[in-house]
Amino acid sequence: MSKQLMEVVLPRLARPLYQHLEQFQLGRLDELQFTKRFEKELQRQHHWLAKRGIEVARAAVAIHAAVIVLSLPGLRSEAKEANVPLEVLEFRAIREAAQDVAQNYGMCQTRAINSISRLVARYGE
Repeated sequence: MSKQLMEVVLPRLARPLYQHLEQFQLGRLDELQFTKRFEKELQRQHHWLAKRGIEVARAAVAIHAAVIVLSLPGLRSEAKEANVPLEVLEFRAIREAAQDVAQNYGMCQTRAINSISRLVARYGE
């Protein structure tokens, strides 16, 4: 893939995830249905990237980073409500994502944290 991986992943994730979120907010999906659709979409994207030769850990890092970037408006709102810096919630999300990548794809957790953090910093603003 010649484009930056995040430039491919972000729009591919944004459209369906925002559609699922809208359905959830309108009450057409309950929390369990939303979660299942969300997970299915993430798996579909991961499979799509793997079919195109993207190494599985790299794909997982990009997908996790994209989810965090797409979640930033909600994280900002949550941080404001909790009266904590956004960076606290952002790092918590990054750490949890990196733990998933480390457990499921064999990447060192510190490397995963660094990789996800760089992508979130670059595409999150």
